[in-house]
Amino acid sequence: MLAIPELISGRGSAPDKTIWHKPIGRAVEEFQAIACSEEEGVTMPWAKVEVPLRLSEEHEQWCPDCLAIIRTKQ
Repeated sequence: MLAIPELISGRGSAPDKTIWHKPIGRAVEEFQAIACSEEEGVTMPWAKVEVPLRLSEEHEQWCPDCLAIIRTKQ
């Protein structure tokens, strides 16, 4: 599934976390719209990459709302 990462900095000694979102359309002026929100998105997005629905890396997860949208459309 094509996705873009949202990087969440860990607080204190907590590790950083990567949240994967389903992108909508093209990035416009360093802003990428995402499936889970009509108002919010990812600023300064990385390139879209293929990401498996079952993640195996530690400290990464799919956005629950994006994942629900993906599963509904399959």
